[in-house]
Amino acid sequence: MEQTLELQYALDTFYFLVCGALVMWMAAGFAMLESGLVRSKNTAEILAKNMALFAISCVMYLVCGYAVMYGGGYFLSGIELDGAVSADLLVETVLAESREAGFHGDAVYSDASDFFFQVVFVATAMSIVSGAVAERMKLWAFLLFAVFMTGVIYPLEGSWTWAGEDVFGLYNLGDLGFSDFAGSGIVHMAGAAAALAGVLLLGPRKGKYGANGVIYALPGANLPLATLGTFILWLGWFGFNGGSVLKLGDAVSANTVAMVFLNTNTAAAGGALGALITARLMFGRADLTMLLNGALAGLVVITAEPTTPTALQATFFGMLGGLLVVFSILLLERLKIDDPVGAISVHGSCGLLGLLLVPLTGNATFSGQVIGALTIFVWVFAACFLVWFVLKHTLGIRVSEEEEFQGVDVSECGVEAYPEFVKA
Repeated sequence: MEQTLELQYALDTFYFLVCGALVMWMAAGFAMLESGLVRSKNTAEILAKNMALFAISCVMYLVCGYAVMYGGGYFLSGIELDGAVSADLLVETVLAESREAGFHGDAVYSDASDFFFQVVFVATAMSIVSGAVAERMKLWAFLLFAVFMTGVIYPLEGSWTWAGEDVFGLYNLGDLGFSDFAGSGIVHMAGAAAALAGVLLLGPRKGKYGANGVIYALPGANLPLATLGTFILWLGWFGFNGGSVLKLGDAVSANTVAMVFLNTNTAAAGGALGALITARLMFGRADLTMLLNGALAGLVVITAEPTTPTALQATFFGMLGGLLVVFSILLLERLKIDDPVGAISVHGSCGLLGLLLVPLTGNATFSGQVIGALTIFVWVFAACFLVWFVLKHTLGIRVSEEEEFQGVDVSECGVEAYPEFVKA
């Protein structure tokens, strides 16, 4: 029995760490996608934001975020430690707890690996905000917001779902029939809600909207980078969804992981094709940016429940996401909600769609999904709006019109990403 436990402990811990590393690689995907979809004069600043927000997420979740979300020690929730502990003692403690509880094939892994896997999810939620407020937000105001988002706002919302805590002591989402396997709502819609609050207070980029409802395109500078970023995110999503199975140490879990990988991949393919076909029918051409966002939309949709659909159902769900994201991006543009990379549509609209599709194949109720989605959105949007509002009226959140015209690379970072280019 002990040898079996030790083997599963090693396998589940290693699997958790590898999946966490894949999710961490999504930070590179977001950085490449966003730097490709913004104009060249704003590239260095968007890269600085992505690098800094990841660092802030790691530190804030270590300092307080994990405790807010799961309680207990800073990253060893089940084992209180006052100092260094040997690996042997840690394993013995875990094995002793497993024997005491009765081992029935549950996940057995290092709490440090659990912290690592959780912290990269926090960074993912924060990365969603970065692209939506691009090209006109002050860098340090954004980074200060990241402190609140990753240290309190996201962890508290996560505690109501994955940690099973009651919502402000009123009701438990799990008891209402809410289910979100890997975070279509908990991570992606939450990030979109935070982004929407910031964008509404920030306002659109200069030159985006003209008189009489005219909408001007402000194309990104490097579509090859945006495409590379999308493929990196697609790869990282296998860790995002696959790691949420939590274990690999038995045949049932291994089969579940395989199904999650299959459904994640086919949903992304379905989303890409759905957006590509929709754009062709609406615009008469293949729109690359819609194609990229369609693949991400399919990934966001299937994140809510990748274990129970068949591969064909997952493809169809992804196609629905690809269809929705095109219309959502167009609607937000007409509403003058300026999102340079389409993050609010990809992660918000499609995150909600993913939640609403869970009852078709998974163990959830439609009413529970609606209440859960509303709870997540209202809390994150309201809390973030308050933080953005205070920042706007203290430090200020928007660069000057002159700095925006010149590009925030110069004003915020003092360096240009493409210095060889000569401005006319």
